[in-house]
Amino acid sequence: MKIKLFTLACFLITGTVAQAQNTYQWKTGSSGGYSYKFVTNDPTKTRFYTLKNGLTVILSQNNKEPNIVYKMAVRAGSNTDPRTNTGLAHYLEHLLFKGTDKFGTLNYVKEKPLLDKIEALYETYTKTTDPVKRKEIYAEIDKISGEASNYSIANEYDKMMKSIGSNSTNAHTSVEETVYEEDLPSNAIDKFLSVQAERFRAPVFRIFHTELEAVYEEKNIGMDNDGRKMYEKMLYTLFPTHNYGQQTTIGTIEHLKNPSLVEIRKYYNKYYVPNNMALIMSGDIIYDDLIKKIDQDFSFMVSKPLSLYNPAAEKPLTLAQKVDIYGPSAENLYVAYRGFAQNTRQSLLLDLIGNILSNGKAGLMDININKQQKMLRANAGYNQMKDYGIFVLSGAPKAGQSLEEAQKLLLEQVDLLKKGDFDESLIKATVANIKLSELQGFESNDVRADYTMTAFIQNRGNEWDKTLSSTDAMGKVTKKEIIDFANKFFINNYVSIYKHKGEDKSILKVEKPTITAVKTNTNEVSPFTKTIIAAPVKPIAPKFLDYTKDLNFGKAGIADVITVQNNENGIFRMSYRFDIGSYNYKLLPYASQYLAFLSTDKYSAEDISKAFYNIACNYSLNVGTDLTTVSISGLQENFDKAVALVEDVLANCKPNEKALEDLKGRILKSRDNAKLNKASILGGLMSFAQYGSDNPFNYGLTNDEIKNMKSSDLIYLLHNLTNYKHTITYYGPKTLTALSDDIVKVHRLASEFTPAAPIKKFNYTKTDSNKVYFADYDMVQAEIRWVRNSGLYDPANAAKISLFNNYFGGGMGSIVFQTIRESKALAYSTFAVYSSPNTKDKENTVVAYVGTQADKMNDAVAGMNELLNTLPESDKSFDLSKTNSLNGLETSRITKDGIIISYLADQKLGFDHDSRIDEYANLKPLTFTDINTFHHDNLSTKPYSYCIVASEKKINMADLAKFGPVNKLTLEEIFGY
Repeated sequence: MKIKLFTLACFLITGTVAQAQNTYQWKTGSSGGYSYKFVTNDPTKTRFYTLKNGLTVILSQNNKEPNIVYKMAVRAGSNTDPRTNTGLAHYLEHLLFKGTDKFGTLNYVKEKPLLDKIEALYETYTKTTDPVKRKEIYAEIDKISGEASNYSIANEYDKMMKSIGSNSTNAHTSVEETVYEEDLPSNAIDKFLSVQAERFRAPVFRIFHTELEAVYEEKNIGMDNDGRKMYEKMLYTLFPTHNYGQQTTIGTIEHLKNPSLVEIRKYYNKYYVPNNMALIMSGDIIYDDLIKKIDQDFSFMVSKPLSLYNPAAEKPLTLAQKVDIYGPSAENLYVAYRGFAQNTRQSLLLDLIGNILSNGKAGLMDININKQQKMLRANAGYNQMKDYGIFVLSGAPKAGQSLEEAQKLLLEQVDLLKKGDFDESLIKATVANIKLSELQGFESNDVRADYTMTAFIQNRGNEWDKTLSSTDAMGKVTKKEIIDFANKFFINNYVSIYKHKGEDKSILKVEKPTITAVKTNTNEVSPFTKTIIAAPVKPIAPKFLDYTKDLNFGKAGIADVITVQNNENGIFRMSYRFDIGSYNYKLLPYASQYLAFLSTDKYSAEDISKAFYNIACNYSLNVGTDLTTVSISGLQENFDKAVALVEDVLANCKPNEKALEDLKGRILKSRDNAKLNKASILGGLMSFAQYGSDNPFNYGLTNDEIKNMKSSDLIYLLHNLTNYKHTITYYGPKTLTALSDDIVKVHRLASEFTPAAPIKKFNYTKTDSNKVYFADYDMVQAEIRWVRNSGLYDPANAAKISLFNNYFGGGMGSIVFQTIRESKALAYSTFAVYSSPNTKDKENTVVAYVGTQADKMNDAVAGMNELLNTLPESDKSFDLSKTNSLNGLETSRITKDGIIISYLADQKLGFDHDSRIDEYANLKPLTFTDINTFHHDNLSTKPYSYCIVASEKKINMADLAKFGPVNKLTLEEIFGY
């Protein structure tokens, strides 16, 4: 009889996580002349302000690092798109980067009449049905757009963000929201708020037709993504009347082809009003100072009467429905149920049930399906939106298993839930694990901002108390309540989405319009932007690491120990880092996978998973190419139990022949599925281009070797793992001495380490001529990567490489992005970087990328080649890139176990100190001449390997031969099996 380990969660999760239940109540405070609301016991100490014009301001102070996360959230998404203009909210998101009458333009007085003409032409274009006349109108739009581009400055917003030091300019649109995001240094608040206020004051919709083409490419990406097609069809079926299902965020092809700038302006005027927006900042702020500045900068906004999307209730689903989806990727399925509104009791129960069914360790699916390898994988979870949620069972069938059989297994777990066939302690353990996750998550400014942003979008900001109290509320849920609810909710009211491997005959091709490249005027700067760039800021001094002071070095037996003490909370993270990997032992990755299904003399594999979940701790065994890591984390009060359990598992795991045979089948099925994944195929082409047929991507066991794996060989590796050389790293409350003393008691070590097998070495190919590596795949787009091996790593070039990437092709403000996407409209996604390796004995690599519509491939290749050969010079962009690079180093703070990670990474590159010290010093004297010389020496007129994944039906193979000799690789050549 098996011993059930740590039953009833042992209530070991006391103290830090399972405190006495908090009371979360709204209170009102006043400071610095402003009133605000807050919730008692809020770990984020968030304040909610409402300005006189109705703008919601949400602030959370966290002064540990000199950075701030910013989000401007608007309650406007695809739900509020007009039925005749779907995709409009998403269009608008793109256009909010184009400037106003003050920035983004050289001369708005001369530009505006041309923009008015373009707007009028689009109205005519939208109403015209004759194909010939439409082409004529579009040609006129293209012509006038070219004239207007004489006055526009394409990347002014990005220039200002670079000057400010923001390192994550982004935005997204969803069903209920459009959110604009930045991550800025705290010394630039004044400049930053000035830009954001101006951005929303009077946006101008310029450079429209090239941006529209980028949205087309985004649509193409979606048509090539089977997962997105499944998700959209799931929503469509679950919500036959609600816009969740009836309108997609990207919009229909018909609406994309017939945009209306007039409707976009109406939409902006209707929804982008202060009483429908929230400005959220989390990080290094001072509440009273910041709210005053925000009020001053955004006081121009005027509140307007507003009616948000308020749909009629969906009728209950009373029948099980099945929908079939086809595409080139591997088969999988969803079983989806329509849930309830945000912060309802029903939604809380569904969130809890999702964790009881699937939590990665001890859920019903984890134990009954994944642990027993009855499917390739199985998951469950609840996705909450404002009006409804979606409860999804998902999974992928194993070899020889039908989608129907896989669905049956998923629904069987729901039946167990309905019967009450689960331990009530699972509820308490789930609450403890969620609380631990929240404790860790709220250390992040981005997580804080995301939580409060979601509360604003979904709850109108007045239910933050319910958000904070929901985990405590879960802890009060009884097993009986779950059973009763599950029996009412989980009936034949679901939608099954079956994804089959096969041709999708429903995909429509978007005709490529003729577009003349517009001018970007990259080197021009408007007066407004000059003012922002020139405005002084108080410098932030960089804080680099001193490894001799910031780290504690010791010994536990013969193993080195490196620690950083956690003085903030009761969380620990520890790892055993072994100097071996799959390049030493091909079997090691498979031994790692096998371990998850093994028992010991004392405990079953299921008991082990439950034990870790019950004490809110995690462990994993991860095998890399030259590093294997055993990671253990959780609450320090459970440290001894977690470590002892890991040690027992590694030392005493027993063979399980059935588990091994099932694992072999799953591995072989996963390998087959990988051959259907275009991202994997592209990665394989790149590795082939860098190393030839003997390369890291296809290095491993053959299928026959997989079939012939023996338990004894895998068990031997696991039992002897701790005999190989390794370093113990620890971040937690214990001192180095206390940790070393404790580790010696549980972590068995020999008197000397076992020598490891020689590591596999790969030889880089010499990129001495242009070559094309091609793989055929059924897709709308063509994905092209340029690859070039560029010599061994040299630490002296680190600063030069960082600045070059910032300027040339590493972000939205880079030369590559502005040229390929903004000017020529050839792609939605594009980049080009000089990539450095993680060890000093490896080569640098030039990597460029364009994902484009197949019929634009030749233009895209020509556009990228032009940039690879000739580096455009823009003094302003270079200066801003340099400022941005310096600012990034000045404001970055490496803390906690990040210090250990940084130290070990620097060691692999040959540094005995913080490598950022050298990079910072070497950045300062760099000029454009240095970067241009670097480009000339390493990129210009050099041969490249073109790695292309596309459909032979949609491209001309003769065109590929113009790039270089074509090597069409089979999947067997790419994957090695």
